[in-house]
Amino acid sequence: MELKEFLDQKVSQYNQPGFIDLDPISIPHRFSKKQDIEIAGFFAAILAWGQRKTIINKCLELMAMMDNAPHDFMLQHTDQDLKPFLNFKHRTFNDLDTLYFIAFFAWYYRSYESLEAAFTIGWTEEVDVMERLLVNFHRIFFSLPDAPQRTRKHIATPERKAACKRLNMFLRWMVRKDDKGVDFGIWNILKPYQLICPCDLHVDRVGREFGLITRKQTDWLTALELTQRLREFDPEDPVKYDFALFGLGVG
Repeated sequence: MELKEFLDQKVSQYNQPGFIDLDPISIPHRFSKKQDIEIAGFFAAILAWGQRKTIINKCLELMAMMDNAPHDFMLQHTDQDLKPFLNFKHRTFNDLDTLYFIAFFAWYYRSYESLEAAFTIGWTEEVDVMERLLVNFHRIFFSLPDAPQRTRKHIATPERKAACKRLNMFLRWMVRKDDKGVDFGIWNILKPYQLICPCDLHVDRVGREFGLITRKQTDWLTALELTQRLREFDPEDPVKYDFALFGLGVG
């Protein structure tokens, strides 16, 4: 069987609603309002390291602290409402990081309707636009005057050669459009063909086993190499193969 045919089968197997419950994408799936999906999805993606069960529980805890209405919380919270977040921690993500994320969203959503605008600064239709977009996103995210230096490590950027796994995963959730019920497809400027495959541990290992990755290290150029190979299988929607590679890696 050809590799494309095999991976297409695996995409069909894993890209279905049964995938949701055990994955961090279950967090934004608790919401129906676009901005709630964006905020919950962003936190879930950025906190996605470690055991998936722990990630989900920490995200549920965080959403509960926002009264399970994150967009309203960003626009309406008082200083008093922020006190519980002083006790929030997930691995190296601490209260200072959480409070800065909240400060950014509170500032941002007062001016913009959707987080897509922050990810499309300098957007064009060219296929290789993502590096510029992620660099620009990093700059706007840390543009507030009190941005803590330590928080920068939680938002990757191609400028530092990072693979940007979590941001690429979040963008897959927001941008990919199909009728399978897993990815949301609620953004319309960014196109699926412009997405970069999230290069997590499992995807990286399986990608190497199949000869889709030749670089020794895992960095931004590795993510580009993998995505370029996946575009040979489907130039319009290469990142659908994230389901196959991740599913094979976890399974």
